Amino acid sequence: MGPAIDHQPESGLAANAKRRTATIRDVISVDVEDYFHAEAFAKVVVRSDWDQRVSRVELNTKRILELFSRLKVRGTFFVLGWVAERYPGLVKEIAAAGHELACHSYWHRLICTLQPEEFREDTKRAKDLVEQSSGQAIYGYRAPTFGVRVDTLWALEILVELGFTYDSSIFPIHHDRYGIPHSPRQPFRVVTASGPIVEYPMTTFRLWSEHNLPVGGGGYLRLLPWWYTQLGLDRARKQRIPVIAYIHPWEIDPSQPRLNPGVKTRIRHYTNLGKTFDRLATLLHSGEFSSFNESGLAAMAKDYDISAWRQNGSR
Repeated sequence: MGPAIDHQPESGLAANAKRRTATIRDVISVDVEDYFHAEAFAKVVVRSDWDQRVSRVELNTKRILELFSRLKVRGTFFVLGWVAERYPGLVKEIAAAGHELACHSYWHRLICTLQPEEFREDTKRAKDLVEQSSGQAIYGYRAPTFGVRVDTLWALEILVELGFTYDSSIFPIHHDRYGIPHSPRQPFRVVTASGPIVEYPMTTFRLWSEHNLPVGGGGYLRLLPWWYTQLGLDRARKQRIPVIAYIHPWEIDPSQPRLNPGVKTRIRHYTNLGKTFDRLATLLHSGEFSSFNESGLAAMAKDYDISAWRQNGSR
């Protein structure tokens, strides 16, 4: 069920919110993966051992579904194919609640470590599993660790060939693992040799320079203080940048089994796990969030020529 329609006269604030969301809608997305799927643990947990690990993904995703239901929010769930294969009932539950299903790869491998045919096989396998489990066609993709970078732009053409109409894998920031800092900050359309695909870059904001700052989800929601998130949301909205927020189910789970990575990964992964659920709820209260397919953001996407990126060939 969608949000109930309120036919009462609108207050000034409500009318302003309605006018804003008529042109820019916020999106909430969930990358459905378990704690041991995180790329930071790739050297600690080998994929052949995943089935032996204590899984928490079903429990944590259901907590998110309950929160969304309580707040009358529908979002986009990028499901890992490995999860869809083992928990088809969870995928059905997400679909039954009215949320959009999308693809998050099968093995959660970085695109830069794959050959094009490996990427195609992994993505198609995951897409087929999510579609079979949910009973609905899926059109959206998000790469593990926002892995569409300048050196992996070839992946966009393969996505089009596999039937995807949009991607949400580009982060317009400098980062040690991902990012295209000079990417457009608003949705844009890439025309590949196989056809067009809409790109929904992750949310950034600017203060006093041209340097993009990340906001709105994942580690940025969990690790940074709420005043930073609120500042970033306000600035992004004033700059007419749609808020595309995201969360991983493991980020709301302080009871997850502890692994033994290096110090840097330990800080990144485990800090503030006990605070993230409440921060997610506060985030959802801050705007009107929807799924990609209900957001209307595709209408604002303009064609963008990435040929210069391809010629550059570096991050």
